[in-house]
Amino acid sequence: MNTEQFSRISLLVGEHNIKQLFKKHVAIVGIGAVGGMALEALARAGVGNITLVDFDTISVSNINRQIIATWDTVGKDKAEEAKNRVLSINRDCNVQVIKSFFSLEESETIFSEKFDLVIDSIDSLNPKCQLLEYCYNNKIPVISSMGAALKRNPSLIQYSDLFDSYGDRLAKIVRKRMTARGVGRGIKVVFSPEIVRYNYEKAEDINKEETIKRGRKRNVLGSLPTVTGIFGLTIAHYALAMLTDEAEFTGEKSINKRLIK
Repeated sequence: MNTEQFSRISLLVGEHNIKQLFKKHVAIVGIGAVGGMALEALARAGVGNITLVDFDTISVSNINRQIIATWDTVGKDKAEEAKNRVLSINRDCNVQVIKSFFSLEESETIFSEKFDLVIDSIDSLNPKCQLLEYCYNNKIPVISSMGAALKRNPSLIQYSDLFDSYGDRLAKIVRKRMTARGVGRGIKVVFSPEIVRYNYEKAEDINKEETIKRGRKRNVLGSLPTVTGIFGLTIAHYALAMLTDEAEFTGEKSINKRLIK
């Protein structure tokens, strides 16, 4: 790794933290508006090993909020373009691409390697819950994005345990499903309690254009590049704290690295 590239970070949090990040392996499942921005920050912070999981291609409607989406990348694979961007930021990063939607059937392939952290930025309810349940049962640290679409107020975005989140309708449904599956505390989430007028229970899939890729209509929700970006950066910030287990990243006395008790 080029230590000069990360010198401004090491000046703030110490060279030992940067060296830790060089060794870490993070999986990001879902490389959209939130996942893409989280990836951007982790790549710039020096995470040395990254696995990208996404099967989608870039569309014109992604350009408003997804960092890898431009007119030049429309029609290309999200995961491949994300890999190219990471390598343009950090040539020494080991980047792996898995072109797949997450499902329990694909879990053994996706998790064939050991990850220090999984970032869940899936925008479909069933795969999201399956991923969180898998991580919980296999004691894999995970940070999950709750509903970023339809939100307008970035000052309300928060980080907590899933079971401490409140006011986020998606988080409420996820909590209900996790409880039914015997999943308890230990899943970290970024959420917003901002009130929106939308019934998530009538729409399992959020923040997606209509597509026939999975054989059914997808719901289209409004979203802002500012809010989705802050969701992703918040996830990345706490990911850095968890990966180093150091207070310097958050100003807190300590970050509990063992998410699953």
